[in-house]
Amino acid sequence: MLIHHQKRIFLYALILTFFVFNLGIFMGYMLESSRIDKINNLYLETETELLDQITQKDAIEMLNLDCDTLVEENIKFGDKIFEEALLIQKYEDANRINDNIVFQHKRFDLLRALFWINSIKIQQKCSPNYHNIVYFYKYNNPSIEQESKQKFFSNLLQELKAEKGDDIMLIPIAADNDIPSINLLVDKYKIDTLPTILVDEEILMTEVEKREDIEKYLD
Repeated sequence: MLIHHQKRIFLYALILTFFVFNLGIFMGYMLESSRIDKINNLYLETETELLDQITQKDAIEMLNLDCDTLVEENIKFGDKIFEEALLIQKYEDANRINDNIVFQHKRFDLLRALFWINSIKIQQKCSPNYHNIVYFYKYNNPSIEQESKQKFFSNLLQELKAEKGDDIMLIPIAADNDIPSINLLVDKYKIDTLPTILVDEEILMTEVEKREDIEKYLD
């Protein structure tokens, strides 16, 4: 009788363990799916706003209007890209990196590259007072040294953006996701070390010790 009772307790414990284990897997899947959905929604919102911005630029060029609205909208979008980069990083840090996450990251990199190109065109036409700072980094399997350096660069640039505000367009782009258009930009600006900071399409920086090392090019 005692043996039978022990078997029953063992069976109940086994069923409970199985239930809790599968519930944990299900909840983890739902949480991951929720984060991926949030990233998808962010992408769709950003894509719509960028397409609207490009349409505005084309309209202004066609109608030969002044640049004030175009520059203002570009600055707003640049700030949005900065805020979204922080949010996406938060989601990715909390999420298991999988093919879906990598795919979404590529889409954001493409949007950021398109925004960068658009910002260059606006500078050529309107001569605004902002600086483009493009931060190229390694996304896939960075070494311990690279990861440490990238964290330092990222924190430094975030501080600089927080201080300079609209004077800076901070554009983070993963340079190792094998996207042909980004590969062309990487080749054009001779980005052969990651991470690298590119200031105003002219100054390449692979070694930075303090914020002033970047600030001296923003006067």
